[in-house]
Amino acid sequence: MTSAPDQTAVATAARRRQTQDKLVRVEKAIGQLRRERGRLAVRAIAQRAGVSATFLYENADARGLVRAAVTDSKSRHDRVTRDEHERVEASWRERALNAEEQLTLSHNEMLAQRHRIGELMGQLRDLEQMVPGESVQRLTTENIILKRRVQQLSQEHRALQERLEGARSNLRFAEKHNADLEAQILELQPSGTRCSSQ
Repeated sequence: MTSAPDQTAVATAARRRQTQDKLVRVEKAIGQLRRERGRLAVRAIAQRAGVSATFLYENADARGLVRAAVTDSKSRHDRVTRDEHERVEASWRERALNAEEQLTLSHNEMLAQRHRIGELMGQLRDLEQMVPGESVQRLTTENIILKRRVQQLSQEHRALQERLEGARSNLRFAEKHNADLEAQILELQPSGTRCSSQ
């Protein structure tokens, strides 16, 4: 017959083996969820490892594993979100700059065309007084063509202005979305982490 201290030692060793087995399963479950890009939450880890959520809260080693996994997952998610936001914002910023550049070019082209039309109108008036009728007709035709070109450039200018406004609006939306995401990240951080980062 075994004595009470021996039975206690055997029971304690069995509990330690069970606890160790559960910890191994928890580590394995965390690894699987990471590979599958699954949600790293206490319930999901407990369900995958086949242990109770209480075990994950009460066992210090299990609690440490879960806390480290969740923190790592959040920081990885935050990095991915920040990188994606920066990529989108850079794209919109580039579009806005391109639209502004095109707008400037079309505006300068319009000014040059208007100046040219003014010069031609002056020449036309001068020539009307001293040139035969067919030359006047040719200059009138050229003037009409130039006026149409100015109208076309005005339409392009308006279209580029609208594109620029759209790009600026999208950039403002992206910046607001970024601010909302940063606010959500700050809300999700534990209060001790938030104080140390500030």
